[in-house]
Amino acid sequence: MKAMVIDAFGGAEAMYMTEIATPVPGPGEVLIRIRATSVNPVEWKIREGHLARLFPCSFPLILGWDAAGTIAAVGEGVTGFAIGDRVWSYCRKSDIQWGTYAEYVTMAADAVAPMPANLSFAEASTIPLVGLTAWQTLFDVAAIRPGQSVLIHAGAGGIGSLAVPLAKWAGATVIATARAANHDYVRALGADHVIDYSTEDFAAATKALVPEGVDMVFGTVGGEVLTRSYAVVKPGGILVSITDKTDKEAAERFGIRVKYVFVQPNGPQLRRLAGLVECGTLRPPEIEEMPLTQAAEALERNKLGHVRGKLVLMVP
Repeated sequence: MKAMVIDAFGGAEAMYMTEIATPVPGPGEVLIRIRATSVNPVEWKIREGHLARLFPCSFPLILGWDAAGTIAAVGEGVTGFAIGDRVWSYCRKSDIQWGTYAEYVTMAADAVAPMPANLSFAEASTIPLVGLTAWQTLFDVAAIRPGQSVLIHAGAGGIGSLAVPLAKWAGATVIATARAANHDYVRALGADHVIDYSTEDFAAATKALVPEGVDMVFGTVGGEVLTRSYAVVKPGGILVSITDKTDKEAAERFGIRVKYVFVQPNGPQLRRLAGLVECGTLRPPEIEEMPLTQAAEALERNKLGHVRGKLVLMVP
């Protein structure tokens, strides 16, 4: 099969297209013929070696964790899938080596689900990682309930584009940050209030809207933004970070709970997300399609930030 690989950590120059053996599904696994995969910040961080301590890596390494495609083969003991089924999956494995910037990938069947019938492969590929991140953060960790308030950073980004409508669907009042050019887009996703982080103090603006503080901050941005976010959570509320590790001492000072989340593969939750897409509650973010051969360029653009929605790599 064709795949974009790296033989060592590095920049864009480290990636190249090559032919490698097509994987064979083991017991409990399926083989997915990938038609589209989307680009996420974690991929350039892995490529450059920033996450080597967190994720054991082996070379040659194929980046990518999102997949939308068709079942090409099923392993021993797998039921519920047939060759040709249209599926999607978040394909993260315990050892990082065989990802989705390729024609094929194997994955545990319980982490795979039928993709929404009303989406193209390109659209479907944008959702598994970010959709599961939003679901697990909002519901498994923060347990968002109707009537609560949520501040979601980077509401126009890949994760924000799913977190905003999910939080609204859950009955929360949604405050999101975004550049002015993206305000209409984020409001259309369901945000009740949008703060221009480039011209406004997001902390002051949030406290002006919710003087007692929000029930939850969804920390999709790290650094100073995350540090300043502790002060806008009301006592007893929660700050969840998906970027930097949380500060327990700061949390104790503010009387809040904190949690760092890294998304886990989950087929049943993908089925729930598919149902929400098919009924119109969720829709894929804005996308720009690029060929798999331009994966290095796509990662560089993602690294620079300010991509609205997702970049998608199409696999011929």
